[in-house]
Amino acid sequence: MKAPTRDSLNQSMDNAVKHYASLFKLPSFERVVLIDALLCVGGGLVFTVAVFRSLDGLERGLLLGVALFLANQAADYAMSGVILPCDTVYDARRSTTLSIFSWAIWYMFVFVGTILASFFGLSWWVRLILLGFSAAVIFRLIVLTASSRASQTRLFVASIVQPLACIVPFLVLWARVGQPITLQMLLFFPFSIIMAIIVSFTFLHLISQVGTKTLGIPALLILRAFLLNWIAGLNAPLEELLEKLGEERNVELSLLKFDSSRAEECIVVPSIHPGPFKNIGSSTLPSMLKHSAEEKLGCVVGVPHGLFGHELDLASQFQNQKVIENVLQALNFKVSGDLASPFVTTKNGEATACCQIFGNAGFLSVTLAPKTTEDIPEELGFTVRQEAVKRGLGCCAVVNSHNSIDGTNGMADALESLKSVSVECLERSISLKRERFSVGAATVFPKEFSLNDGMGEGGITAIVVEVGNQKTAYVIIDGNNMVSGLRETILSALNSIGIDSGEILTTDTHSVSALVLGARGYHPIGEVMNHDTLIKYVKEAANSALRKMEPAKAGCKDITVTGVKVIGKEKLERLSALTDKGLRRAKSVIVPLLLASGLVLMLFLLTV
Repeated sequence: MKAPTRDSLNQSMDNAVKHYASLFKLPSFERVVLIDALLCVGGGLVFTVAVFRSLDGLERGLLLGVALFLANQAADYAMSGVILPCDTVYDARRSTTLSIFSWAIWYMFVFVGTILASFFGLSWWVRLILLGFSAAVIFRLIVLTASSRASQTRLFVASIVQPLACIVPFLVLWARVGQPITLQMLLFFPFSIIMAIIVSFTFLHLISQVGTKTLGIPALLILRAFLLNWIAGLNAPLEELLEKLGEERNVELSLLKFDSSRAEECIVVPSIHPGPFKNIGSSTLPSMLKHSAEEKLGCVVGVPHGLFGHELDLASQFQNQKVIENVLQALNFKVSGDLASPFVTTKNGEATACCQIFGNAGFLSVTLAPKTTEDIPEELGFTVRQEAVKRGLGCCAVVNSHNSIDGTNGMADALESLKSVSVECLERSISLKRERFSVGAATVFPKEFSLNDGMGEGGITAIVVEVGNQKTAYVIIDGNNMVSGLRETILSALNSIGIDSGEILTTDTHSVSALVLGARGYHPIGEVMNHDTLIKYVKEAANSALRKMEPAKAGCKDITVTGVKVIGKEKLERLSALTDKGLRRAKSVIVPLLLASGLVLMLFLLTV
């Protein structure tokens, strides 16, 4: 099998997130019940009037619609409260939502039956309604089996309770209008339920085989884990699978620490990707690292984006905790560097690098802004660190600013430009005279911005460094990239409060991913946020950091956390591609299965 490239992996991840992001959000329970009422009462009334075309039809339709609604609600209550009382997914709202989709499928058959009845008589209306009953059972069996971890017996009962409850008002109506309820008609129900079991089992088995062949895990288990995360926010089922699929790696982190007489400030740069999305794996690692370190050390911590891609997504929360524990232990190191160089910026037309030396440590960031700056290969970090060692530095933290996205991606062609500008910037920074320096830091949490807006739980952190007469701000925003041009606007706004230079960094948190509809499934910083409000908070953090500024010392430490389980490039691409493969298989098998079962059922119904 051809090894996945960074581009192919990112493309697979993007496709998976698009599918995930296309999953809709449910309305409130009250609205769901209202929709159900409109479907039952409105559908029952419209179809019955269309068939009977009389005042009696109006009365019958109204009674049928009300009876369908009451039967449906009773069935939904039984499903959520009695049949699946402890199910994580199917509360009252989701049970009613499932019934709404059942009605949508059922009504397609009722509509066709209504048309046929006008030409060939009432018996065809009856036949198509019964055929729709079978389709609803098939749909419910597939959905419930795929999304719930309840026992097969409970899932079977939950699948048939709503269709059986709702067929009763139809039977009563048919009896009232003289349509005989024959033994053959009654035998149709067990026969159609058996057919539904065969069709749903065959369909799900064929879908599961895709996962077994691709990853060694049935696709049904993976689908259920994804749905449990989407529907109920549960991360454990999916992370259990990722732990099985994952591979052990050693991961590195660079720790830059500042000590003053009153406080400590830290910048933690992990070579771990904060993904794959939402609350899965290391998606929330930047804010988790920040809050854990701040709680233990009583300091301000920033966690910018390192150099890596999705191949270094951690598999689970357990792996997150392993990394966090190692970082907390390592942050106790002593610092002694009391001199720093001024902040310098180097550009070569395509790439920009910013660098500052603290004691024997370097801190360097790169960007392609205003062009798209996405994940940068670790190769750049290796190059910069080797050059730093050659020039006498003991440590160099390298950051991907990840601060511009404009809809294009030229990262694959920019690596050499990034290397050359980084080395040049490092050389310039090392050559400058170093002076004593002061540091201040602060974090603000914008109350107006949520995960859906693109703001992670780490908020906005500003670390301000003063060397000589130069004040430099490193602003770290917990988000997944930033709209093009906003970086430059923020830097200009910081100039107005006395900040001479700096860089705007994002964490690349994927806690904001797969939460909103759209091609990306997330909003980068500034896409839906009010820019003036955002800049107000950035300036607030920077001003607070300026007020806390004190003479400081600095030090840097590289640590390696061994045996950390990551999803891995190959497995992650297979997992991401599984979505498309599963959809293709589903489309190829569902139509033949439904046509075959529909033909068998219709032949049975012709005897009714």
